[in-house]
Amino acid sequence: MANPIKQLAGQTAIYGLSSIIARLLNYLLTPLYTLKFATEQYGVITEMYAYVAFLIIFLTYGMETAYFRFMSRFPDRKSLVFATAAKSLLLTSGLFILITSLFHDSIGNWMRYPDHTEYVIWFAFIVGLDAIGSIPLARLRAENKAFRFAGIQMTNVAVNIGLNIFFLVYCPSVIEESGGNMLTQAFYDPDIGVGYVFIANLVASAIKLLLLTPAFRHARGFDIDLWKQMLNYAWPLLIVGIGWYVNENFDRILLKYLLIDRIGEEAAMSQVGIYGANYKLSIIIILFIQAFRYAADPFYFSKQNDPDAPRLYASLMTYFVIIVCTIFLMITLFIDIFRYFIPNPDYWEGLRIVPVLLLANVFQGIYYNLSFWYKFTDKTRFGAWLALFGAAITLVGNFIFIPEYGYIACAWVTFTAYGSIMIVSYFLGQRFYRIPYEAKRIGGYVGLAVLIYLVRNELLNEYPGLGLSLMCFSIYLAWIILRERKRVASFTQA
Repeated sequence: MANPIKQLAGQTAIYGLSSIIARLLNYLLTPLYTLKFATEQYGVITEMYAYVAFLIIFLTYGMETAYFRFMSRFPDRKSLVFATAAKSLLLTSGLFILITSLFHDSIGNWMRYPDHTEYVIWFAFIVGLDAIGSIPLARLRAENKAFRFAGIQMTNVAVNIGLNIFFLVYCPSVIEESGGNMLTQAFYDPDIGVGYVFIANLVASAIKLLLLTPAFRHARGFDIDLWKQMLNYAWPLLIVGIGWYVNENFDRILLKYLLIDRIGEEAAMSQVGIYGANYKLSIIIILFIQAFRYAADPFYFSKQNDPDAPRLYASLMTYFVIIVCTIFLMITLFIDIFRYFIPNPDYWEGLRIVPVLLLANVFQGIYYNLSFWYKFTDKTRFGAWLALFGAAITLVGNFIFIPEYGYIACAWVTFTAYGSIMIVSYFLGQRFYRIPYEAKRIGGYVGLAVLIYLVRNELLNEYPGLGLSLMCFSIYLAWIILRERKRVASFTQA
């Protein structure tokens, strides 16, 4: 029998490679956007995608996790579980697109985009199409069809990037050099500007759903009783998702509305843009969390009845923390290199928040690993309470501190929120579904990473350059190898 850790590592590698390549290619658009758009214009992009993050959570309402849970609970009814979940999302997403399109003018005015209410329609279709496609994508993960999953995701990104380059690079350069050609006359209007970012996304989402349509041939039947059970399981996960969103994205929206009357609209949107661009530098940890999640969701549920599962989950947590702490140090120690990911120096004043956000994402990843206790025990209501607890910290903290400290407050409040729910979730999990986590070992790795970063900062003025950073990073890697060499040897031999 294959080593389960190797199995998960292999799946994570496939999902990770596709996810990291796809997201990195997508995030390579950030340098393009920061070159093409002023900070306040990039603030529009940041704000609109903050709304997207919420709407995706709202429109999937925990059904993806419910699908995995009921697949493992009713292995002889897999097709019916898929059909019930897929049709549920198809109905609700279709209604959302219809209602939002009918009232797009009112929504656009409320968002303070009275001259661009078309954004509302575009984003209604983007999030609606992505929500409909979430269950077919989940089916690919459940069936271990990682390569097909990766191919569809990569196609989506390739279309998005290609259209961005066409609209933001090719068309303006052709018009500047020769006054235009047939393509620019047919497809390009300079007045749309930032809107082309959203149009590219819409087309990419439509093509992704088109590639997923063959999966819907399996969507036969609809069991109303099963649907009610799935909703009962899923609705607390919707609260979890909303809480996750508040901690992760809502601060971009609050920045605008809490600062706009205090410092003016342009300055407020500039802060949103600077914060959003620098947040992207902490994205590598989120990339790994996402790749791990793609593989871990079906894997963890498939192993939950094994008698050795708790020990397996504990080992996976330790390996996970080692990786995310290594990423934290890699970025913070070499921030002078990573900052060129944002080529416009107007954004660099926000680099000071990157270490704080990276640590917040470390806590987020640990919390994700901890969260399986309430999914396994069907106590998803605890997940909802934890999400509300974190959201309350985020909302109260941002309302108090944003007016005084701007986007700096957003970073520290995010750090506090994720750290708090991580700690509470750990103690609750040990009560209801005990897993023998190596808490001291994990705390030691996190603490050592932070200590090395702080010491390096203190010595940086005396020893400038990359030499000090390379030495500090090497010390951390050497410590990991010395501490974990026996377990790594046993793992590779298993």
